[in-house]
Amino acid sequence: MYRKNQEIELEITDLGTEGEGIGRTDAFLWFIRNTVPGDRVRATVMKVKKNYGYARLQKVLRPSENRISPPCPVALTCGGCTLQMMNYEAQLRIKEQTLRNNLLRIGGLDLTHVSVHPIIGMEFPFRYRNKAQLPVGSDGDGLPVAGFYAGGSHRIIPCADCLIGVKENGPLRDAVLSWMKRNQILPYQETTGEGFVRHILIRKGFCSGEMMVCLVTNVEEARHGALQELAEALMQFPAVTTVVQNINTERSNVILGKRTKILAGSGVIHDRIGEVEFALSAQSFYQVNPIQTRKLYETALHYANLSGTELVWDLYCGIGTISLFLAKKAKAVRGVEIVPQAIADAKRNAARNGIDNAVFFVGKAEEILPREYGRTGERADVIVVDPPRKGCDERCLRTMREMEPKRIVYVSCDSATLARDLKYLLADGGYVLTDVQPVDMFPQTGHVESVVLMSRA
Repeated sequence: MYRKNQEIELEITDLGTEGEGIGRTDAFLWFIRNTVPGDRVRATVMKVKKNYGYARLQKVLRPSENRISPPCPVALTCGGCTLQMMNYEAQLRIKEQTLRNNLLRIGGLDLTHVSVHPIIGMEFPFRYRNKAQLPVGSDGDGLPVAGFYAGGSHRIIPCADCLIGVKENGPLRDAVLSWMKRNQILPYQETTGEGFVRHILIRKGFCSGEMMVCLVTNVEEARHGALQELAEALMQFPAVTTVVQNINTERSNVILGKRTKILAGSGVIHDRIGEVEFALSAQSFYQVNPIQTRKLYETALHYANLSGTELVWDLYCGIGTISLFLAKKAKAVRGVEIVPQAIADAKRNAARNGIDNAVFFVGKAEEILPREYGRTGERADVIVVDPPRKGCDERCLRTMREMEPKRIVYVSCDSATLARDLKYLLADGGYVLTDVQPVDMFPQTGHVESVVLMSRA
């Protein structure tokens, strides 16, 4: 049996879901961060389970042909970019293979007659995130710092310039930290629940160029006039069009609280996907990579194959990004989302775009869909689902099969739960899987999104 701090040598052969390297010693599986398939490494055992364990990289004994020097100086300590030490072509190959493996192993699917298309990557796989959420804490001298958490911890790694975020983030973060120092504003302390500033949230509309800065605070009031001073300073940046304060009094890891105050501007920024414009608040859920989002949604729209006569259900619809994208081509769209604020945003965005053929429901997809189908008996022509990483509830999947839509378009952010759900949907032979399109929404990380099309047999 292996013990803590024991040294091991092994070859990395695969990647885990979080971008960590995977290797074996005999029949024992090891997860090791900052390694690349093809690396021969020496590592120190950190934690041992029954059939697997975690180890810390000590030395790369023989580097993989796909290993590169990460361009970010904190890539090996920051918990954000787990694949920066792997060249981008190799990242794309392994994401394709991970998706295919999960469909085969977990889904038990026969892909012989399925079109598994090459992954849609990015021409420039950096500077793609339209949102940054920076936790704020103290350094060894008690001065405020902001950055990103180290992998598997809440230790803040200061980062001068995150390469997957926009360039404006650094100067805006520095302006907030300077304001804190000038006014002796204390950062929030998780251990005591004291302090004022918890997070700095920055959003950018890639199409509009508009930027929002949201200061997440532990209580509402700072020193008299201090928040207005900050808002005025931030509004001097040419791209910043609004500054807001979000108050989160909860002792939890949830970043945003329920209440937001506008300090300057309108409280929203704007962005566009295709022909649809969206107003985004600090709390709006919105895909963080707008360049790839358009490609993802265009694929979903292509698979939906709408002629203007269809009733479409969009499950897990968020603020209606896919719903409104589809509504331009469908007869009617029904969107379902569990978060009330998201549905309020969806309705406002529909009105903003003059879309009157989309109706939205607040609630769980597995409750709303069977309820409405039972009430009206109305069958969908197309169902689009974009669930969270845990995938769809079985009650939702069962109702989808009962409604017998002509096409089901599944947008997935986790290929393991995608494979599980496809296995259920395809089990009775009523549907055939025809197309699988992976999309790299998160370069430099282990995550891969995909869009799949199922059609009535």
